[in-house]
Amino acid sequence: MSKPTCFKCQNTLELIFPISRSAECDHCKTDIRCCGNCFFYDPKVYNECKETQSTRVLEKDRSNLCDYFKIKITTTSIQSEAEKLKEQAEALFKNFKKS
Repeated sequence: MSKPTCFKCQNTLELIFPISRSAECDHCKTDIRCCGNCFFYDPKVYNECKETQSTRVLEKDRSNLCDYFKIKITTTSIQSEAEKLKEQAEALFKNFKKS
């Protein structure tokens, strides 16, 4: 399952394309069109951006005019969700076995 999420509050973003420069997260009111929500953002690389042709942006959490902005889609593995549910069920039944 793939979905865009806010880099700040991690809530799912309801988007209208193209993403406006003034678009904000419905939950925390953070700018959506910013480096923190961009596919190319990586704090471990030079200028914190994997796109080598982009201009340097200092405020990574604020809206900007970068031509290379691409919304980051986080993927959650169905298997990892199933494993999480299985662990919760095992923990629940573990409590019953103790009784």
